[in-house]
Amino acid sequence: MQRDSAQYRAEVVGSFLRPAAIKKAREQFQNGEINAEELRRIEDEAIRDVVEHQRASGLKVVTDGEFRRAWWHFDFFDGLEGVELYESEQGIQFNGVQTKAHSVRVTGKLGFGQHPMLEDFRYLNSISGDAIAKMTIPSPSVLHFRGGRKAIDATVYPDLNAYFDDLAQTYRDAIQAFYNAGCRYLQLDDTVWAYLCSEDQKAQIRERGEDPEELAHIYAQVLNKALEGKPEDLTIGLHVCRGNFRSTWISEGGYEPVAEILFGSVNIDAFFLEYDNERSGGFEPLRFIKPGRQQVVLGLITTKTGELEDPQTVKKRIAEAAPFVSLDQICLSPQCGFASTEEGNSLSEAQQWEKLRLVVDIAKDVW
Repeated sequence: MQRDSAQYRAEVVGSFLRPAAIKKAREQFQNGEINAEELRRIEDEAIRDVVEHQRASGLKVVTDGEFRRAWWHFDFFDGLEGVELYESEQGIQFNGVQTKAHSVRVTGKLGFGQHPMLEDFRYLNSISGDAIAKMTIPSPSVLHFRGGRKAIDATVYPDLNAYFDDLAQTYRDAIQAFYNAGCRYLQLDDTVWAYLCSEDQKAQIRERGEDPEELAHIYAQVLNKALEGKPEDLTIGLHVCRGNFRSTWISEGGYEPVAEILFGSVNIDAFFLEYDNERSGGFEPLRFIKPGRQQVVLGLITTKTGELEDPQTVKKRIAEAAPFVSLDQICLSPQCGFASTEEGNSLSEAQQWEKLRLVVDIAKDVW
């Protein structure tokens, strides 16, 4: 499917800084001061406001800011059949800081079921107006990679081939369910492909007894199986993230180690790629993007600091990418969300909106 480029030139990855009303309401809910219905009412109001801010910034694509979630991934996984959220011994280690000690494990047969985030999307879609409502969920590879074999009950899945088959089917069901709910734009968020570009992360993978190259092939197969038979008028994007927690990161390294298998073989409509600093490497790996069919959304505007980029520098970088993939296939976005977890990155809400207006303004100039 060739998606209409004009609608997507200025893009957004998904999460936004949680407003004070959301933070207060979640705390009140945890303390038993308000019930779930009141929490959802407050979330609804905040989501309506963040959608209006996105549209006012000039975006044609809007998300709900992931305002109903604490995490970009765990909340979704916890809603799947056969998956359990639990308190782990330690959090996820970022560059100099660690997250809360939560994780997920597979305790039963995987399934999508009646996932609560379907209703979350329906609300977003009902208030999106003339903008495209985009739903963001974690990629299937993230569920396996985070804990590996030890996080999958061996009595349920003694054979990992059966696990990966069920994982692909669960996502195929998810794609269809969101489509039936009205979704025409679904984004899969994936940190794993960036880890497979990092020599440090690959060393850690080998230490736990797994082969990074083999995992890349497995994850590509799972993604393509999940995408089999997807509706023609449904756009599916894949955001490759190097880690985003309180303005810190996990992995570094250019896309070359995974470029051929990821860009060359995975049937995604648009790749969201982080290119906000030297850790991202060069644009040469973009030569594997399929001509004419796929789009690459360059994340040239960082969400980790509030300092505003120079528009001419950003335009120059877009021009540097153009020899490797057609300018007509390129779009622009921030490098990641502004708050992949509820804690958020180290910038203000005003700076957040300045960043998005910059994306829109540059896109208008370039295209």
